[in-house]
Amino acid sequence: MKAFVMQGIGSTALVEKDRPKPGPTDAILSPTVGLICTSDCHTVHGAIGDRDNLTLGHEVVGVVDEVGESVSDFEPGDRVAVGAITPDWNSIAAQDGHPSQSNGPLGGWKFANVKDGTFAEVVHVNDADGNLARIPDDLTDHEAVYTADMLSTGFAAAENADIPMGGTVAVFAQGPVGLMATKGAALQGAGEIIAVETVDQRQELAREYGADHVVDFQETDPVEEILALTDDSGVDAAIEALGSDETFQDCIEVVKPGGTVSNVGYHGEGEFRHIPREEWGVGMSEIEIVTDLCPGGRLRMRRLLRMLENDLVDPTKMTTHEFEFEDIETAFEMMDEKADGIIKPLIHFERTG
Repeated sequence: MKAFVMQGIGSTALVEKDRPKPGPTDAILSPTVGLICTSDCHTVHGAIGDRDNLTLGHEVVGVVDEVGESVSDFEPGDRVAVGAITPDWNSIAAQDGHPSQSNGPLGGWKFANVKDGTFAEVVHVNDADGNLARIPDDLTDHEAVYTADMLSTGFAAAENADIPMGGTVAVFAQGPVGLMATKGAALQGAGEIIAVETVDQRQELAREYGADHVVDFQETDPVEEILALTDDSGVDAAIEALGSDETFQDCIEVVKPGGTVSNVGYHGEGEFRHIPREEWGVGMSEIEIVTDLCPGGRLRMRRLLRMLENDLVDPTKMTTHEFEFEDIETAFEMMDEKADGIIKPLIHFERTG
């Protein structure tokens, strides 16, 4: 089979690999569509260390080709979505309520981290009964693939932000995760949503997804502007959706005492993140900092698919480019460089099963 791999830091290639085989609880999928994520670019640039011949990708939907002998809920021919995070559901961490951290920090993140990812003609999925979800007949693959990461991560940012009904929230960065955090905040009942973004197309999408104000950080200081918009009281919650030391500090500076900073940004560079001492109340301002890794699992996926079925969100507005799998190297380069206004590129696979 063909697979798009990381061959070392800064190097990628489309290569031939052996087809994977399922263990007793696993499934083999034939992908139909996938998405490229900025975190794939971070990985190639060394954010999680060197990798050799590791298949990239973690956002995919497809059709079941084969299942292990102990898989009871799925069979060949099922059209399914799989989360970017595929926990071991019998792990101690999962039993303790943290499945994404199963078997070690970030251990639920397997695709393109500790095992081959989804940019291949055939994909191996561990713990199929726990990590797959059937796609309803009235949803397209294009819609469903957004449940793998962008919806799950962006909505988790809003869920963890503990936004009061009618409360205020600032969302730093309006990439795909930030846009879904903005939409998630609106669905959570936020009364005023302030998005921070400079790219025109992303600003427009932020407004479509529920932002009441858009602050352009290249034209004004976002902290000063957000404080002005809230009469200097600060927001109830701030969401960091970029992965930057600067925006993390901005979140601390704009959230009110007793508020919440919800981080879902991928901090792929630097050794430390800094907390502004005074705005943090010299450590005693009761600001809660919450972090999360994209929640996975069948229950989570089913809920997100239900939201799509009920027209509560349309993530396909973020798809700006489409490519065939054979052209994935071009798609990846464009995503890495953020060329041509790219937000999310959709990859079409030709079924091989």
